[in-house]
Amino acid sequence: LAPDDSNTLTLFTSIGLSEQKAKETLKNEALSSALKDAIIQARRTCGASGVDKAIGTLLYSMASRLKDPKRLAFLSDGIVQCKICTELQLAAALEFVKSHPQDPINQGEFDEACGVGVAITPEQIEEAVSERTFPPEPFVSAAGEARSALKWADGKVVKNEVDLQVLHLLGPKTEADLEKKVKVARVHLFKRKHEGMTGEGRSLMEQLRGEALKFHKPGENYKTEGYVVTPNTMDLLKKHMELTGGQIRSRFPPEPNGILHIGHAKAINFNFGFAKANNGICFLRYDDTNPEKEEEKYFTAIRDMVEWLGYEPFAVTHASDNFQQLYDLAVDLVRRGHAFVCHQKGEELKGHNAPPSPWRDRPAEESLVLFDRMKKGLFAEGEATLRMKMVMEDGKLDPVAYRIKYTPHHRTGDEWCIYPTYDYTHCLCDSIENITHSLCTKEFQARRSSYFWLCNALDVYCPVQWEYGRLNLTYTVVSKRKIIKLVETGVVRDWDDPRLFTLTALRRRGFPPEAINNFCARVGVTVSQTTTEPHLLEACVRDVLNDTAPRAMAVLQPLRVTIANLPEGSKVLPDFPANEAKGSHAVPFSSTIFIEQSDFREVMEKGYKRLTPDQPVGLRHAGYVISFQKVIKDAQGKVVELEVTCCSSETAEKPKAFIHWVSQPLTCEVRLYERLFLHKHPEDQSVVPNGFLSDINPDSLHVISGALVDTSVKRAKALDRFQFERVGYFSLDPDSTADKLIFNRTVTLKEDPGKI
Repeated sequence: LAPDDSNTLTLFTSIGLSEQKAKETLKNEALSSALKDAIIQARRTCGASGVDKAIGTLLYSMASRLKDPKRLAFLSDGIVQCKICTELQLAAALEFVKSHPQDPINQGEFDEACGVGVAITPEQIEEAVSERTFPPEPFVSAAGEARSALKWADGKVVKNEVDLQVLHLLGPKTEADLEKKVKVARVHLFKRKHEGMTGEGRSLMEQLRGEALKFHKPGENYKTEGYVVTPNTMDLLKKHMELTGGQIRSRFPPEPNGILHIGHAKAINFNFGFAKANNGICFLRYDDTNPEKEEEKYFTAIRDMVEWLGYEPFAVTHASDNFQQLYDLAVDLVRRGHAFVCHQKGEELKGHNAPPSPWRDRPAEESLVLFDRMKKGLFAEGEATLRMKMVMEDGKLDPVAYRIKYTPHHRTGDEWCIYPTYDYTHCLCDSIENITHSLCTKEFQARRSSYFWLCNALDVYCPVQWEYGRLNLTYTVVSKRKIIKLVETGVVRDWDDPRLFTLTALRRRGFPPEAINNFCARVGVTVSQTTTEPHLLEACVRDVLNDTAPRAMAVLQPLRVTIANLPEGSKVLPDFPANEAKGSHAVPFSSTIFIEQSDFREVMEKGYKRLTPDQPVGLRHAGYVISFQKVIKDAQGKVVELEVTCCSSETAEKPKAFIHWVSQPLTCEVRLYERLFLHKHPEDQSVVPNGFLSDINPDSLHVISGALVDTSVKRAKALDRFQFERVGYFSLDPDSTADKLIFNRTVTLKEDPGKI
């Protein structure tokens, strides 16, 4: 620093500014000059010793906000003379000098406008707050109302008085009160551009960004950028409108070769939600064109997940429903000169630089004969394919339309030995079902031109393909191939292992479907790919479970406690402590209870608020405070039992904490889950060079076989959800039996970066 700057820095720190703040102020020439003048003026008035930190804070605030420098000396004097003592008075003073630019300032009017000389006593504040906190509902506005009544009262003093009176009325906050509330991310909504949007789909649609806002209206496909108009387009659109009545039609087209994952939840919400928002319909269409990988369990699981998320398909269809029509269209495509039979091997066709086919220009009649022979099974697998004469947007030349597979199909058996590809099937099935909006993830953008080309080449109705960004989560893999490896290597039990992010796994873990839908709505539909942290999904889960999961008490690491002076009985516990009208349940309460081992320490430590030899603790919902009497240890010196006495919480001094407990409990198994992978991006070889299987977290599952839970959960059904007070949210696993209950931890009570 230059000598002048060094002196100014010392001047700024002398009024209480930190060195960092003083250096930042020096960089602002106007503020630095004004503050320097204010401090010098203040010292002239009261001397250097009179500028303490409180005065310095007001001088800084004044210098940074004052627009008229000729009033700086006047206001500086008012601050150091303690006429202006609070930020509230300073704001009034700045407003007054701004509205009175002419000299001289009327001192009397200034003093009245700024509360100069007005003294508010603690008794006045106490009285003002008391008038506004009886009855005690709600306390939120009490401070504001008291400030309105006592305009120049110090805001901090008012708040402290409100807190004091609330404490007196309701007692200290419990641990439940102190739980950190999940902050809900604000969703920026966009103006609705579609008529007739209603209900559940609206929140999703109002979040559409960029290109998604330009959706065409039914029958106006031709207004979409890139849409190809042919001489027959308008007639085809007219027939389409006659068949559909101008109704929005979408479809969700999964391949039945695996279980749906969290990314599919976004696709389901978008496709079904978009149709529902516009009073349209949505098909569930299985893209079942690869018999080698399709199984009945996947068909069933996909429909279950769609319905679990709350959507009912207008119709359940299959690409295989259209095999004959698709074949007939392929024959027509060959006749029109737009397709040919090729004999290049599969390995030659891989990649984007495959050599041109020497059979591209073979006569249509010859290709028709060969295509018929393919259908009749006269070629071996890989010996011939049907290819379309076109170039895709990514440069791929002549994509395959049909290939030979001698594998029985799940639905059609041995009827076919040639099967259409996605590039051929998808747009034609959309056309057959009169889809208006074919909503696809971003990777299919390279297929948009082939989508339009094929419909137009065959002179059939052409829908519009729209792309949106995929939803990805960190700390997981969703690739079907990789999940199969996790299952086959025994890392996870199956597709529904609660450490995965398949929808069946999330359901088994206890995630409510509405929480997943809310998460998809919060993420929104963008045209860019989204990678999201799991804790955002978990926050949505907590929001729902906080209102819907009844409370119970469970002890994961039990410690036996004998209460010497307690009669046998029972207690009625609220299912939802914040709203006791929602129900209750009775649990035994005997002289033998169990608490968490972590809720007792033999040696008191700073900040520890639970049971010690010198510190009583309350029992949640029991109305008792227990005090330590004796500890019992085993041969190894481990604490195995406590003896305590109790007294009513109404007569005892309020304890620092209340802990949960169980009495005459059920023994159960509890499964605690943490992240399956150690790194955010387990598929990134720059971070995990040995592949995702080398990144498995060895502590991703912790099984507690001797946990205890209160008897209220005895009749729970599989997937029922509970909040175990002070422990977390849990769901009853389908593996449970009448003799052995098993609970999966859904999420912790508050965000924990290492847990799921």
